[in-house]
Amino acid sequence: MRYQPLPAELFTENRQRLYAKLPPQSVVIVHANDVLPTNADGSLPFIQNSDQFYLSGVDQEETILVLFPGAQDPKQREMLLVRETNETIAVWEGEKLTKEQAAQRSGIQRVHWLQDFETQFRSVMCQADHVFLNSNEHIRATIPTETRETRFTRRCMREYPLHDYRRLAPLMHELRVIKSPHELTALNEAIRITGDGFNRLLKFVKPGVQEFEIEAELSHEFIRQRARGFAYTPIIASGGNACVLHYITNHCQCHDGELLLLDVAANYGNYNADLTRTIPVNGKFTARQRQVYDAVLRVFKQCCKILRPGIIIREYQEQVGLIMQEELLGLGLITQEDIAKQDPDKPAYKKYFPHGTSHPLGIDVHDVGHMWKPVQPGMVFTVEPGIYIREEKLGIRLENNIVIGENSNLDLMAHIPIEADDIEAAMKR
Repeated sequence: MRYQPLPAELFTENRQRLYAKLPPQSVVIVHANDVLPTNADGSLPFIQNSDQFYLSGVDQEETILVLFPGAQDPKQREMLLVRETNETIAVWEGEKLTKEQAAQRSGIQRVHWLQDFETQFRSVMCQADHVFLNSNEHIRATIPTETRETRFTRRCMREYPLHDYRRLAPLMHELRVIKSPHELTALNEAIRITGDGFNRLLKFVKPGVQEFEIEAELSHEFIRQRARGFAYTPIIASGGNACVLHYITNHCQCHDGELLLLDVAANYGNYNADLTRTIPVNGKFTARQRQVYDAVLRVFKQCCKILRPGIIIREYQEQVGLIMQEELLGLGLITQEDIAKQDPDKPAYKKYFPHGTSHPLGIDVHDVGHMWKPVQPGMVFTVEPGIYIREEKLGIRLENNIVIGENSNLDLMAHIPIEADDIEAAMKR
């Protein structure tokens, strides 16, 4: 682990907030994610289960968290089970957490080796009335493989069919959507590193450079500053590639006169930044590029004003669509006739702005949240309007990360250049 551990106080507080939502005699069991295979004897880098990290702070595979706040035996109220290391593991994989380290990181005093799970599992199941098990209930998730948690749920229901089983995910969504000061500290560090990477690119990008060279510059900057790496697969899209919303091959050359769309950010301590900027490859916007850029920037600024406590994201998106519609009319991309004839479910502006404007941000890039519940203070959202003109091979998106406040929002990326003049000035230097 290259990042500095977050304070155990954060995870202790998270567990206490969860306990307040549980009925009496409830047990919560959360597993680490699987280590996923590739080919032959290869495996993908391990990414921890977001909910387990939120509740324990442990970033290690084959970890199980058992929470039974109503247990008669105080030793069973919070239990963390971790993989025991040995000399072979230390030689081939490196050392794993000791019990003392796991306790220090999580704030959980009762730490067991993983082989003790069966005994502890039967003991708590024989006492508990309600069993909260976890699953990925993100509204946009597609899960073609059976997860460790799914396998465990099948086992529980087979071996203990008479218990009252309940979903942990809705409770975790309610908890995770409001960010604590410790979480904002980690998020701010991911953003600081991301900003350093972007400023590095302003001095590096020029006609002739390859998109993958830009990716390499960012990777170097992120990792040297203790980030895990990219928060998500980077989008480094020059020219017409910017009109492909999830362009990730990053294999083309950047040419004089083109724009370069950069949707890139760092992950630090399992918290993700999410930045998008669009810059001129040669350091100077053309008149048309500047016209479209300024339109996107105006929409961005309006979004930051209306994304406030009490609004519902779906309603917010409808308001953004109307703002974008006016900008597209001004750019000559749509007409009043297009609007009059549009399908209400497919408004005319969607041709040039086909995606959503904001999503929650945190341990997951597209973090958990509710589309039909009012926005609350303490939530963190992206704001990312864009205009994509395929016939002109011109795509522009701008994105910052915003904390919703009681009286005003806080733009966590306000220090990262976004005004066209500032971009040009930085590239000129």
